[in-house]
Amino acid sequence: MEVTLFSVLALGFILGIRHAMEPDHMIAVSTIASQSKKLWQASLAGVFWGIGHTVTLFVIGLIFIVMKNDIPEKWSLTLEFLVGIMLVYLGIAAMLSIRKKHNHSDHSHHEHNIQLTKVKKGTYYKSLFIGFIHGIAGSGAMVLLTMSTVDTVWQGALYMIVFGFGTVMGMLIFTTIIGIPFILSMNRMVASKGLILITATISIIFGFYYMYNLGVNDGLFSLWI
Repeated sequence: MEVTLFSVLALGFILGIRHAMEPDHMIAVSTIASQSKKLWQASLAGVFWGIGHTVTLFVIGLIFIVMKNDIPEKWSLTLEFLVGIMLVYLGIAAMLSIRKKHNHSDHSHHEHNIQLTKVKKGTYYKSLFIGFIHGIAGSGAMVLLTMSTVDTVWQGALYMIVFGFGTVMGMLIFTTIIGIPFILSMNRMVASKGLILITATISIIFGFYYMYNLGVNDGLFSLWI
């Protein structure tokens, strides 16, 4: 039984890493990492996303596992729809950040440092919040996966913790890698703005596609009516 449980937990960790690499996760966090000033800040943005994702996934997932129930399809799809809205918002916010950078270019060194501190804290809070949303949206699938994988509630809780640790590690690796080109282009204003603009545009386009796919192809709009 111990070997079996270990195998299940190892699989959960691997699936957690894979889960972090889903397109909507990577695009959302990329818009945050693109505004980081240091590579370690981009890396921490991924860690905070993973923490937020794990907390909500664990709490909601555990509740439904204890109840031996699943989230209704309408609510599950609706929560997923929120991810699409968030992606569009993040893309627009990233575009607006380009204008803010230009407006703050004439500030004094002291004012600039204060601004960087505020941006740094805001980045981590935003990453945490994005993780919350993704965790809530993915809780339905997580419940089904966990219930079909383990036998008891405590095993389910352990599985979700290990799964969550995998998502943290996966996103840490991704944000560190994706942060490198943004950091290298930091002193080149045109290149930096260009990368942020590309990331923001992808986020907006994918966000609208995500909502359309859920609403039309997956039938969410018909469930609302």
